[in-house]
Amino acid sequence: MALALLILISLLYRYVHQTPLRVRATTVQRGPIRSVVSTNGKIEPIQNFEAHAPISTTVKRLLVKEGDHVRKGQLLLQLDDADIRTQAARARAQVKAAEADQSALKSGGTQEEVLTLNSQLVKARSARDSAQRNLEALRRLQQDGAASAGEVRQTEDALQRAQADLSLLEQKQKDRYSKPETARIEAQAAEAQAAYDAAADALLKSSVRAPFDGMVYSLPVKQGAFVQAGELLLQEADLSHVLVRAFVDEPDVGRIQRGQKVEITWDALPGRTWTGAVKTVPSTVKLRGSRNVGETTCIVDNRDLRLLPNVNVGFTVVIAEHNNALTLQRDALRIDESQPYVFRIVNNHVKRQTIEFSLQNLTRVEMTSGLSEGDAVALPAAEESKPLFDGALVRVVP
Repeated sequence: MALALLILISLLYRYVHQTPLRVRATTVQRGPIRSVVSTNGKIEPIQNFEAHAPISTTVKRLLVKEGDHVRKGQLLLQLDDADIRTQAARARAQVKAAEADQSALKSGGTQEEVLTLNSQLVKARSARDSAQRNLEALRRLQQDGAASAGEVRQTEDALQRAQADLSLLEQKQKDRYSKPETARIEAQAAEAQAAYDAAADALLKSSVRAPFDGMVYSLPVKQGAFVQAGELLLQEADLSHVLVRAFVDEPDVGRIQRGQKVEITWDALPGRTWTGAVKTVPSTVKLRGSRNVGETTCIVDNRDLRLLPNVNVGFTVVIAEHNNALTLQRDALRIDESQPYVFRIVNNHVKRQTIEFSLQNLTRVEMTSGLSEGDAVALPAAEESKPLFDGALVRVVP
């Protein structure tokens, strides 16, 4: 019984070690390899202008259409400004009235009030001086016994009344307006000027001109249409260079550095690639939909104006790139607790070979030691269930 068992074990061992394991094979090749981070992005204009309706009115004239290239200073759109002009005229009249009130405040009243007060002051001073002379004369007469004490007291009372009248007029000249009246006049002046400035600004904005050379890329209104105050009229941008804002998933944020090469693609123009460099790196991670992302940007030359604002594009950051590198298909790589290795095919047997690598992407890795160009490396066949082991006999299958 023991002998039969030994024979059976021997046969099984020979079967396992002599029956070839089916494997696929790949070879070490020289060529370019690069490590990238791929995500999505959005086109934004760098220099952008938006015109909004200053008041509720109608579009009087529309001189451009969406997609038109325009020059700086070119008239693009005109609003019906009749109401705006009326508001401006009314505000200007209020400013003039406020200026008159301020002038009166500085001079102590209107011209008529100033002339009247000056005349009253002249009369009051004359009355005071006359009362003063009468008092002095009566006092001399009293010393000679020609005037009574009662006459002197009456004259003193008259002088006091004249002096009081004069003092009241002088105080009125000095403080024509009380502090609350002064504050009210100044507030009215400020309010009138603000109303006029707003009307003048609205009047200016009723004729929309291009602030720079560019393209009208959004024109949501039509000639004759009614628009509400604040409603968007048009958007213009200089699209010779555009900004691409991309959204990098959190695990890749740390790999992004300023200056790295960027490649932009757009599904609407297959085969076309725009290049740039990372301009800003993510400063924080935030939730965007169901993703935690960091934002990065780059600027792209767009002189042919094919990239349009707000389109969604592919955004690829080249983290590293090596030319003429030794590369191997990535699924040939195996890693245990110690270090990476592969099964190199030598004379229909596989040999476990420790290797070192640097760059890797989704399909290939760069070999830095352990393999040479042209070495064959085993890949398990899809239908092979037996594991490979060092020294195993193998048969390469397609």
